Amino acid sequence: MDTDDEPVNGRWSRRRFVGAVAGTAAVVTVPSPAAPPAGTRAAADDPRPAPPPRGPSGPRPLYVGTYTSADGGGTGIGLASYDPATGRITTSGTLAGVPDPSYLAVHPDGRTLYAVDERQDGGVTAVRLAGRRVLGTRGTGGAGPCHLSVHPSGRWLLSANYGSGSVAVHPVDSSGALGERTDLVTHTAPPPDSGQQGPHAHQFVTSPDGGHVLAVDLGTDTVYSYRLDQANGTLTEVAQAHTRPGAGPRHLTFHPGGRYAYLANEVDDTVTVCGYDPASGRLTIGEPQSTGSGGGTNYPAQFVVTANGGYAFLANRGDNSLARYAIEADGARLRLLGTVPVGGDFPRQIALSPDGGLLFAANQRSGTVTVFHVDADSGELRSAGEPFASPVAVCALPL
Repeated sequence: MDTDDEPVNGRWSRRRFVGAVAGTAAVVTVPSPAAPPAGTRAAADDPRPAPPPRGPSGPRPLYVGTYTSADGGGTGIGLASYDPATGRITTSGTLAGVPDPSYLAVHPDGRTLYAVDERQDGGVTAVRLAGRRVLGTRGTGGAGPCHLSVHPSGRWLLSANYGSGSVAVHPVDSSGALGERTDLVTHTAPPPDSGQQGPHAHQFVTSPDGGHVLAVDLGTDTVYSYRLDQANGTLTEVAQAHTRPGAGPRHLTFHPGGRYAYLANEVDDTVTVCGYDPASGRLTIGEPQSTGSGGGTNYPAQFVVTANGGYAFLANRGDNSLARYAIEADGARLRLLGTVPVGGDFPRQIALSPDGGLLFAANQRSGTVTVFHVDADSGELRSAGEPFASPVAVCALPL
């Protein structure tokens, strides 16, 4: 593990700088969660926006996150477009004025982009996409925010402060701008593993049913489940799920069915299948299994799952590969199919295009975004061509 967890030049030099420093597997099944009780939210009441329709054949926007304070880093959010048919990326400049925008998310209505300002005095910034106008920045109340997401209602922004091990909530107004923080919760229990310097919140997301928000903390080896008061924007902890000590959970991605999720464990180079109970918000973490990395130094980063729930893909930093999994038993099992070279160095983040036809990988050390065609029927990945150069690329968000 790296020890560069101190602020440097006013920014947070967290374990994200792991990137600046440093066949078929066993099938694992987790117990099915209890069936939802009568009265559980029906699909028709699901607060999530409907999946976007297949876009037009013309170019689509792509936004790229970077570190503006890193050597060779960018000067803001990278602006580009991609061809949905070929995967070819074309640059269109940079949106300056957003410091260290290392993770990006878009509002459900598609009109506003949000970025973390991953610095010691952390912030979150809103950008109106029409006119590319910065709407303002709000403090997260913590150090080194590294992840953010928008609640499906569109009314709340959730962010994770890696450096201080806390999660924050901000209101979103009708224009997409952010209000002052409504809550901040620091993870104090359980105590961090002996190999960690403290709690390190790495992700904050909403469950598919919309009833709970879940925070993944690498430092405490815990996924925390909260109920979000949607009138006041406050959090109430309702459950904790613990990995084995030293696993270092990083990112959680849900199966479309909403009853299972897949957890990437950065520190011990494993993944796990998790059961999820919508009624209680409780996560049940299964046994660790292979990332396909072959045993070398590797830090798994992030899962994505196809819209049909048939396949999952994992970014392997160090092994510099994309692991391919078949999803079986309605989401309860992952079966490793193999890996493919990512075509870059240190894939920090991956994302699927809205129609699911392309997979984008942001490669931190090589400063590139690589693109793959996705076969939804077979889970095959096929390179879409030469990498797209982008300084210290750590997040690629296709719209």
